[in-house]
Amino acid sequence: MKESPIFARTYDLLRWLLPVTVKFPRQQRFVLAEAVQRTALDFQERLIEAGLTQNPISILQQADVSLMKLRFYLRLCRDLELLSLGQYEHVSRMIGEIGKLLGGWIKKVSG
Repeated sequence: MKESPIFARTYDLLRWLLPVTVKFPRQQRFVLAEAVQRTALDFQERLIEAGLTQNPISILQQADVSLMKLRFYLRLCRDLELLSLGQYEHVSRMIGEIGKLLGGWIKKVSG
């Protein structure tokens, strides 16, 4: 499980994302920053659960939903100028790579 690149990439995402969101303005820290953090951590938890389960397809589908929510929240952060263009491009690349890894995992366990 820990050898899989998706776990390393997700950990790197969290290491980058959490410090960035705590710097959001106070009024957004309790709304949008919390949603971003909660969703990113939920995604990681789903991956861990899937890695420890015999038939992980439903958990991986839940992880995919969490990743989609995270993409939405991050786009909203950019539109509200809570993330710079450079930050948004960086996190989008990270999420894109994680999405490809997740898609590959889903295909592998689906058949």
